[in-house]
Amino acid sequence: MSAPRFIQHRLENGLRLVIEVMPHVPSVACGFLVRTGARDDPPEMAGVSHFLEHMCFKGTAKRSWEQVNIEFDEMGAQYNAFTSKDRTFYYGWVRSEDFERQLGLLADIMRPTLPAGEFDMEKNVVLEEIAMSNDDLASNAYDFLYERICPGSPLSWPVLGYERTIRAMTRDQMAAYHRRRYAASNLVLIVAGDIEPGAAIAAVERTCGGWESDGVTDTRRPPPIASGVAVRQLERFHQQAVLLAFPAPSAADPLDETAEAVAAILGGSNSRFYWNIVQKGLSTRAGAFREEYGDFGVMLLYALCEPEHCERVLDAMRREAQALADWGPEPKELQRVKNLRRTSLATESEAPFYRLGQIADDVDYLGRPRPAEERLAAVDAITAETVGRYLGGYSVTGQGHLVSVGPRAWPA
Repeated sequence: MSAPRFIQHRLENGLRLVIEVMPHVPSVACGFLVRTGARDDPPEMAGVSHFLEHMCFKGTAKRSWEQVNIEFDEMGAQYNAFTSKDRTFYYGWVRSEDFERQLGLLADIMRPTLPAGEFDMEKNVVLEEIAMSNDDLASNAYDFLYERICPGSPLSWPVLGYERTIRAMTRDQMAAYHRRRYAASNLVLIVAGDIEPGAAIAAVERTCGGWESDGVTDTRRPPPIASGVAVRQLERFHQQAVLLAFPAPSAADPLDETAEAVAAILGGSNSRFYWNIVQKGLSTRAGAFREEYGDFGVMLLYALCEPEHCERVLDAMRREAQALADWGPEPKELQRVKNLRRTSLATESEAPFYRLGQIADDVDYLGRPRPAEERLAAVDAITAETVGRYLGGYSVTGQGHLVSVGPRAWPA
């Protein structure tokens, strides 16, 4: 009997471990998925999840921030972290023989000391990131869109937070947030690569077995996706951002891959938006993408254009969406986007570094890891009929929520 593809283990403190054995590669990737993001930030601490991600690299009881960076580099690790609206993820990729050393380092930064001097210095770094985001038209439009479509929800504020909330934040507030949200029961450790499962489990038990067990109460609620029109005039920009948002299925919905195909047909590589909006000179950048969460999703159609082209660009986006809804996808374009998706999933599944992200999505949103073959089968199942079913349940032709950001006060 062949060995199981996935090995799962839960420590007594609640930390979940998911391992995919990939014996054909000489490397291993691992990462801590923390189920906390901007939607979990208290209103008065908007941006704390992202700020805390920075601080996890700024020193522990065992290592200074310099030692953290040096040790990653000594292993030749490819490593990083990110914070989104619903998660924070810390990860690295090394040779198989360095697995336990990398695990120890990643686990150590999950328990930072939040040094006061580094806290004050890193606060300035985050404030600079906010300033840079404010200078970017696309970032302004994206954040404004979420303010409008998720009113009253923590999802409405930016991942970076606001200048006022970052300036007012204290180290003690962050430490209390860390104790709650980084409890062992709210973390998943994911490992992919050439690893012996028993040895990995033993290493995790030694490294993480003494962590606090709980402290998290799930208060997440899916927001109603509001429709309407909103305008933010920002005269410092030369282009206008035009966005349309519609409700979309969650990542756990059976139509998940079909939703990806709809976005790719409308606004992906060589898409309808590319040929009929960008290549016709109406916009420098236009596309569509779905943002998926465990409990809801959003389909976004967008374009950046000269202010005088707003009406034509909006008409073109709606026209392409209506044509897809009326006539369905052409066989060749459906095959093309399926092939692109297949290639992406297949190549990612061959490398532990990228496989880590796939497993993180599955565990977080579905509650279980999926073999690469199951993901590919979901793409194979996309048909013109499933696209029609999607568009029948999740319209991209109604009012939606129109957001316009730029120098023109449009629509008036």
